Amino acid sequence: MMSTLSQIGLARKTDLAAGSGKVGYQSWTADNLCIESEHNGIRYYTTRWDALCPYIDVTEEMLASAPKPIIVYALPPEGPYGVPITDQYGLVDTAAPDFWTEPRRERKFRELDKFFRHFSYSEAVIPGRDLTVDDVFEMGGEHFANHGIDDREVAGFVDYVRELDVLVLQVHDAEGGLVLTDVSILLPANNQVYGSFCQWNRAHKNRSPGLYACLLAARWAAKNGFRYYNLGPVGDYGYKSLFVTDLEPIYGIALCDPQHPLALDETSPVHTDFCWDEVNQIYRPAPARKLAAAAAG
Repeated sequence: MMSTLSQIGLARKTDLAAGSGKVGYQSWTADNLCIESEHNGIRYYTTRWDALCPYIDVTEEMLASAPKPIIVYALPPEGPYGVPITDQYGLVDTAAPDFWTEPRRERKFRELDKFFRHFSYSEAVIPGRDLTVDDVFEMGGEHFANHGIDDREVAGFVDYVRELDVLVLQVHDAEGGLVLTDVSILLPANNQVYGSFCQWNRAHKNRSPGLYACLLAARWAAKNGFRYYNLGPVGDYGYKSLFVTDLEPIYGIALCDPQHPLALDETSPVHTDFCWDEVNQIYRPAPARKLAAAAAG
């Protein structure tokens, strides 16, 4: 079954004012669904879960209610929606024996442990329903500011985790100063720990606190029966290669009028992240859906 931009109800203008719903872990209204983004001064939209959450579910009603152009990244791999984009998720198979024993990794992990041997470490699993937007800003506000993460995307994270648990790892120095806070979403249905964000103190940059946070999260996942630690997209992050054992396709949807400036700019995400002939395609071809479902199973 194929569906295009014109087939999902652009004529349903009455839905735009009244649109709201819940799908997967997400709730939305027409007013809070989307966040403005821009490329070369051209405005387009992403969803409020885009920056901090994985496996974003959609419905045709949601897509009809969204302003255009819109790009939805990271749809569930086993679902019917979306096409593969040019980036992939980097997964750490924490149950693979050679992950921990591969010589280069083992040497780097020992080096990281040495760098932080006089530091203290804590871990906490927090029910997502207990987190507020203020709590999340306290853990990651500086990171959000540095990476242009919108307040509404932080609210999207709080919305997403209401029925999930959140893992918070922290490291303090010998004087009690906070070195890093690493926040992940626990996804039992996917057998994954998903790394949402890590805020670290740049005074400790030479110790590679971001890498150490990844090591701590991978160890926590292995110790607590989660097979995979998901590092998120890998395309622009070479440091993740130290950890990645498996790559998982990321599926996306791009809805954009062919004459819109975003479509005419060949450096825009609808060209760099998508094959142009798959822009405005809503449903995944059936063979791709079967392969993704088999891989997920």
